[in-house]
Amino acid sequence: MTTPTEEKPTDFIRTIVADDVANNKNDARVHTRFPPEPNGYLHIGHAKAICIDFGIAAEFGGKCNLRMDDTNPIAEEQEFVDAIQEDIKWLGWDWTGGLFFASDYFEQMYEFAVQLVKDGKAYVDDLSAEDIREYRGTLNAPGKDSPFRDRPVDESLDLFERMKAGEFPDGSRVLRAKIDMASPNFNMRDPVMYRILHAEHPHRGDSWCIYPMYDWAHGIEDSLEGVTHSLCDLDFENHRPLYDWFLDQLGVHHPQQIEFARFNLTYTVTSKRKLKQLVEAGLVSGWDDPRLPTLRGLRRRGFTAEAICAFMKHIGVNKFISTVDSALLEHFVRKDLNKTSPRVMGVLKPLKVVIDNYPEDQTDQLDAVNNPEDEAAGTRQVPFSKVIYIEQEDFMEDPPKKFFRLSVGREVRLRYAYFITCNSVVKDDDGNVIELHCTYDPETRGGDAPDGRRVKATLHWVSAPHALDAEIRLYDHLFTKENPSDVGKDENWLDGVNPESIEVLTGCKIEPSLAGTQAGARVQFERQGYFCIDPDTTEDKLVINRTLSLKDSWAKIQKQNQQKQKNQQKQQQKQKQRAQKRQQHQQPDKKKM
Repeated sequence: MTTPTEEKPTDFIRTIVADDVANNKNDARVHTRFPPEPNGYLHIGHAKAICIDFGIAAEFGGKCNLRMDDTNPIAEEQEFVDAIQEDIKWLGWDWTGGLFFASDYFEQMYEFAVQLVKDGKAYVDDLSAEDIREYRGTLNAPGKDSPFRDRPVDESLDLFERMKAGEFPDGSRVLRAKIDMASPNFNMRDPVMYRILHAEHPHRGDSWCIYPMYDWAHGIEDSLEGVTHSLCDLDFENHRPLYDWFLDQLGVHHPQQIEFARFNLTYTVTSKRKLKQLVEAGLVSGWDDPRLPTLRGLRRRGFTAEAICAFMKHIGVNKFISTVDSALLEHFVRKDLNKTSPRVMGVLKPLKVVIDNYPEDQTDQLDAVNNPEDEAAGTRQVPFSKVIYIEQEDFMEDPPKKFFRLSVGREVRLRYAYFITCNSVVKDDDGNVIELHCTYDPETRGGDAPDGRRVKATLHWVSAPHALDAEIRLYDHLFTKENPSDVGKDENWLDGVNPESIEVLTGCKIEPSLAGTQAGARVQFERQGYFCIDPDTTEDKLVINRTLSLKDSWAKIQKQNQQKQKNQQKQQQKQKQRAQKRQQHQQPDKKKM
């Protein structure tokens, strides 16, 4: 997925990069990186960073690295490493600069740390983690020096080497940079560079028992990889002076760090910690639950990579955190699925219909359009028989005035098939309608009457003897509040989980063209919405997720906003005209003067 290099910059990051290229900075190279921590699954927030990091490199003919920032062995797993690569490729990107691991640089990072110790700019500290926090001071008071801050260089070198050799227990010592304990920036108050941690590393095994802190590793990794533009979350803005200090002290290649703001999405959370809580509490089925904003969850629900990337391009890049209506993301998904999804007929809550005058053993094969948005998609044949299913909601025994679908004595059109008229109903012991008896007009094959008569409703349907049974899962927002994190002091944000965020329908009837369809395939059920075949599908059980309904609330909002804007313009124009008339009346009559 690339964007033409001639496209003009559309945001502040692209403007900076374009200026650097024009001024031959870094020999006009553009080299970015996407550096996820392999301690969880990627979500919609990561998709923004991916589109920025990989997209800008592609636009300017550069390279983008994928780097696993694996500096915390306790939280990292190979499963996450594999999943990250899979999700990035699903979005349509590839790491043209290569795949790297922060742990591959452990030896070089250690040598750099030794250099700082020798230069008197780092020291081994014996304070506990609690004491280090206390010594850092507050926003209103400077920190105070550790009693080990002026430890002799040779002693710190010896202790640091013994830390690496595994002589000391976890948490007993750390290596700290010697910067400024009175700095107004907390990150500059002698930050910890290394901690002791006897843990198995998924990439390096047990070869290390000291691990670099993220702030120490981050800038060095970018430098060693030759990154020119280090594009970061706005949360790292206050850390930039520290990265700059480390690189300046070492005298190595200095990438340019540029920060952009993340975004929030209504009715969801994008915190790894909170997503993990949802999974561990059993409130969702797993990391790929279709209600989650993880890329795996969105993919399972039926969202497309193209729609997500188009959404990211639309919301753009800015310097302030924003909250985006989830309806906007859904709008882009519908827009893409409308163009690409083949149409089929599926009945979610079936009502049996017997066509009394249709031949008992006859089956018609009727032509149906696969996708009206794509002529090349062609047509398919759907079977029609004496017994069919329609939606329960498409029939009312005693309909209100504006109900135009099927009722006793009323004629409707069956999509691609015939006109039918309902003559009678069959009810169960509780008085519920369980079967309709109708007649059809054989002259209306294809859905049009040769005499020109019209009907006010067209229904979808499925032939009963040919129907596939399916379980269909209908999804809604996972949370009842737009901002799930907005809770009171004594409230638990997990209490905001929507108990009706999923509805499972069984006994659904689907036209036979979906037989054998692979998991992940997307379709539009006519009049119903967009659906996706779920991985739980087996040879004996068809499971389908509803991606979205057909209703596009964002498009409606846009239309309302446009109309509102037009009305405001009209109102302003009327006010201007009235003001001009008043001014004319107030002008003195020169002829009378």
